[in-house]
Amino acid sequence: MRVVFLFNHDAAHQVAHLAGIAAAMTRTHPEVETVIAYAGPMIRTRIEGLIDEKSAGAIRWHELTLGPIARTAAGVLDKVLPASRLMRLRSHVPLFASADMIVSTERTCLRLKKRIPADAMPLFAKVPHGAGDRSVSYHPDYRRFDRSFVAGRKVVDQLVAHGVEPEKLVVIGYPKFENIDLAARPDLFDTKRPTVVYNPHFDPNLSSWYDHGPDILRWFASEAGQCFNLIFAPHVMLFRKELHVSPEYGIARRRSDIPEEARTAANILIDTDSPRLFDMTYTLAADAYLGDASSQIYEFLVRPRPAFFFDARRDVKAEDDEWHLFWECGPVVRRVDELTGLLPEMQAIGERYRARQEELFAYTIDLGDRPASERAADAIVAAIKDRADR
Repeated sequence: MRVVFLFNHDAAHQVAHLAGIAAAMTRTHPEVETVIAYAGPMIRTRIEGLIDEKSAGAIRWHELTLGPIARTAAGVLDKVLPASRLMRLRSHVPLFASADMIVSTERTCLRLKKRIPADAMPLFAKVPHGAGDRSVSYHPDYRRFDRSFVAGRKVVDQLVAHGVEPEKLVVIGYPKFENIDLAARPDLFDTKRPTVVYNPHFDPNLSSWYDHGPDILRWFASEAGQCFNLIFAPHVMLFRKELHVSPEYGIARRRSDIPEEARTAANILIDTDSPRLFDMTYTLAADAYLGDASSQIYEFLVRPRPAFFFDARRDVKAEDDEWHLFWECGPVVRRVDELTGLLPEMQAIGERYRARQEELFAYTIDLGDRPASERAADAIVAAIKDRADR
């Protein structure tokens, strides 16, 4: 058996959801050839930082290189399309055709179904990079995966309600947690003021950054806001480019810059591009969460605390009512002054929402008795054997 774990992204925020499963495969199923196909050296470095040396040595590593012409073309097209990702898939079809299963955190791998001959078609499996509630969490493409290894019962219920066959869904827990000390409380400021982490998404329809983010930072930099510390930790993709396009909503918007007064404020920590954006340093360090559409709220809720949400939608569709379940974990505001009026009461607000936070976290993420990575490795092998027995 050969399993290809696909890390086909230019940022490293999805790595922790999949790396541990590949490592567990080498330990628990040495009879399987474990292949990691990765986008470039930065991604490999991040993977190797999350797995043990013995597992790394047992893995077959395959870099998804592009020729010079493809690299040049992708560099231009990546501004509006995931061109590099698609070209890497197209350039390495023989590797993928040799697999019994391809495991990915992204839906783009399904493009390979058009390029691999039917008699060599591997199984396709998805490990979601997060456990959020918006519509990408139950995209119709999920029906095309042979297996989805999900965090908990909530995701099963979401996907079944949207037409995915229950037998294709396996609850494994949340592999990312295995590499993190969930009891840690990083101390990032010299002062002991309450710390808020602001985690805006990049989607131009859902993110609070475009219309409100700079004003939020200005308030925390002001005299009134300096009774709090602020960690500005956006989704890692928000500052990767200036123009963001939402295929889901048909909206494109130019990203605003960070105001200068926020850059110089002693009570504001700004990070737009480091691994701390996705290794839970900031969600573990904060006393309160401020977000809009990011599934990082569920990582924050591993330890229930006050949470606040910005409803910044410009285009509201009927199906939007399905996705913001996590907005039940704290107040939802539409203006900066609404938010700033609530912050002084954050502790009382946290207590008011604590029971619902605990309930939704348990529904979303099954911590289980076995490591999620081992549960996933077993499920991968079981799926391959099941197809072979048919």
